[in-house]
Amino acid sequence: MTDIIADSLTRIRNAATRRLDVTTLLHSKTIEAIVSILVEKGYLESFKVKEDGVKKTIKVVLKYDENGQNAINEIKRISTPGRRVHKGKDDIKTFKNGYGTLVISTSHGVITNNEAFKLGVGGEVLCSVW
Repeated sequence: MTDIIADSLTRIRNAATRRLDVTTLLHSKTIEAIVSILVEKGYLESFKVKEDGVKKTIKVVLKYDENGQNAINEIKRISTPGRRVHKGKDDIKTFKNGYGTLVISTSHGVITNNEAFKLGVGGEVLCSVW
């Protein structure tokens, strides 16, 4: 597997389609940062890092509303290993008129588009969620 971020987003998307409560992701610091942003923004309920000897995994609890609809309408990988997408500080503003979130890898770490705009930094656009 070459793209662990795409794999993690696909696991979240597939678990939400099947209406599962919990899914398991492979661990990396980048994945953990992305999942913590999704929890902070209200797209996921919670997450927990589990250690099984040397191997680590992330257990993610999905979030649904009172009607059983998933909190995530769309989650998409933007920058891929074959096609990196970078945006400068002037190109990062709002996404979906403020209803969506871009997750960006910057020199300040993995942050949202709003934080990157406030800090005045650009970076690689990892994924979009709304």
